[in-house]
Amino acid sequence: MHSHRPETLARGAEPARPGTLHARSVIADISVPPVPGRVVRFGRGGRPDVDLSVAEGDLRVSRRHGELTYREGKWWLRNTGQQLVRLPRGRMMHSSSGPIPLETGYTPLFVRGSGYREHLVELYVTDHDERGGGARQEDATLPPKRWPLDDEERLLLVVLGQHYLLYEECPRPLSYRQAALELDYVCGEGVWGERRIERKVGAVRRRIERGGDFPYSVLREDDGAGPSDHNLLHNLLRGLVESTTLVPPDLELLDGDVDG
Repeated sequence: MHSHRPETLARGAEPARPGTLHARSVIADISVPPVPGRVVRFGRGGRPDVDLSVAEGDLRVSRRHGELTYREGKWWLRNTGQQLVRLPRGRMMHSSSGPIPLETGYTPLFVRGSGYREHLVELYVTDHDERGGGARQEDATLPPKRWPLDDEERLLLVVLGQHYLLYEECPRPLSYRQAALELDYVCGEGVWGERRIERKVGAVRRRIERGGDFPYSVLREDDGAGPSDHNLLHNLLRGLVESTTLVPPDLELLDGDVDG
């Protein structure tokens, strides 16, 4: 259900031309060529109301909940339903939101339903380098993008982000005061303090922001050098854990003696 390869989204299909849209829900899947003006609709209804059925029986989902239109060389997504549509990185779309273009590759979206239910719609837009298809099961796995950290930075971020590394629900960073107390225990009293933590975290955030490819914002637009904002620190830790730059075995740093 979560494969990102287009051939799994269009079972048994011939290699698709660039720009082909593959869409799948739990109950249906379709492949649509990139024809200017083509509209693909999805929602609770059946044909001819929609091309892709989603969430049969969930009355919180609109019969026509969303649509994708091919124009200007891209598929444009629009929410036409009453409930929100959630996109990657927490982005929400309301029916009043403007259309957004899909990038090539995989995009999951979630339609809000009854209670805590969300209904997954998987979208895949074929890229140029996939023409000709062919299985690539034997190709080497591409590792996730990871960001370099020195030993002190890793220790500090593990302390601040230990709840993230435990994969807790809705984790938040430790405060600088809490982190300083824990670092005193690990490294020896007086080695770390709140000001040093602030400087270290700021340096990491600025370095990562300069790289330009971090998935979340880690600096304020108006002041990149000031104290760490709690939400931006959350973004930093979330991105480092999701990229496996920080991993659960790093928590072992909190158990042993570390030379600060």
